Amino acid sequence: MTTIYVGNLPFNATEQDVKTLFERHGKVESVKLINDRETGKPRGFGFVDMPQNEAQAAIQALNGFQMNGRPLRVNEAQERPQRPRQGGGPFRR
Repeated sequence: MTTIYVGNLPFNATEQDVKTLFERHGKVESVKLINDRETGKPRGFGFVDMPQNEAQAAIQALNGFQMNGRPLRVNEAQERPQRPRQGGGPFRR
């Protein structure tokens, strides 16, 4: 299974819109669009899970694809680097 990063999505795109687009290139296991924690509004990116060989075909076909006038950025998702944990208490010297 490969996780694909999809960026520059139109803010009115739904998970179903993205799934339909990617299904043209193979089986879509899941779609997750990311919303802002505070406002709940879409952040303009998401992730699609597909089998490895179909994911590569989808990346090739859809990177730069115009969706509602916006060129999609599509590539294999990278692991997010671990951020140092912030202490929960008051500042100490």
